[in-house]
Amino acid sequence: AVLAEAIAAEWQAQGERINPETMPLTRLAFTALDRVRQQRAAVIESLLAYAGSDALCYRAESPQELRAIQEATWQPLLDWAAQRFGASLAVTVGVVPLRQPTAAVAALAGAVNDCDDLALTGLANVVQTAGSLVIGLALLHHRIDAEAAFRAAFLDECYQADRWGSDPEAAMRRERLAADIAAAALFLQLSRRNGAAG
Repeated sequence: AVLAEAIAAEWQAQGERINPETMPLTRLAFTALDRVRQQRAAVIESLLAYAGSDALCYRAESPQELRAIQEATWQPLLDWAAQRFGASLAVTVGVVPLRQPTAAVAALAGAVNDCDDLALTGLANVVQTAGSLVIGLALLHHRIDAEAAFRAAFLDECYQADRWGSDPEAAMRRERLAADIAAAALFLQLSRRNGAAG
């Protein structure tokens, strides 16, 4: 009911023309009904591809300062996934593909399969934006909030922007991505059933 009220408010806020860009909750609800419910297995499969190549598992070779920030930001999330789901993911330096333990991927598959269609929709939105299943699950299960999810997902990009400056186009893109994650976080919060995802 809370989600339905928020969606109704998005519709009521529209002027003469409907602008889908200002209706993120409506878009996610339509996705849940039209895509996720109809193609649940395919959505889950696409999310599990991230389990084998989670962005948090790939650390920079240099500079050392960036690696230290990655370690401080990402390792606690990986440790949480290991403790919460029994999914101990391996970490490497560089971009050479890493084969993750079968048991860890299976544990993450169980966590994804436990989601209802609404939770799966919000999760998919975050994971595809962040490039990380662990970040999506951490947001879903209240380990982090939307701002922390964005910072973790775009840590490298934000580090480079802080160091070298950012062009307006890149800054606008990051703002859009932060808004996408925030909308998905709100959608997850409003659609949660009796704390089932807690």
